[in-house]
Amino acid sequence: ESDKRIMKRIEANDPAAMTQWGRDQYDKGDYSVAFEYFTRAAGLGDIAAHYNLSCMYHNGQGVEKDREKGIHYMEEAAIGGHPAARYNL
Repeated sequence: ESDKRIMKRIEANDPAAMTQWGRDQYDKGDYSVAFEYFTRAAGLGDIAAHYNLSCMYHNGQGVEKDREKGIHYMEEAAIGGHPAARYNL
């Protein structure tokens, strides 16, 4: 039931729902799906998605490690006010 609600919100381009779905998939170890939803949400300005993408690039989870991309997404999250991103920079 909650999955149906989240998917309905995703269809309406809700970046928070995309980030939540991505986080759920990340926690299950499905990094490629997590990356897809984090990328979509980040494109819509979600700072948590930017932060999560940064972590994925930093750790090489679902993507090839890429320090520059990791820093880029961390900076975007920090600019948006994400506390952990601001601390990490």
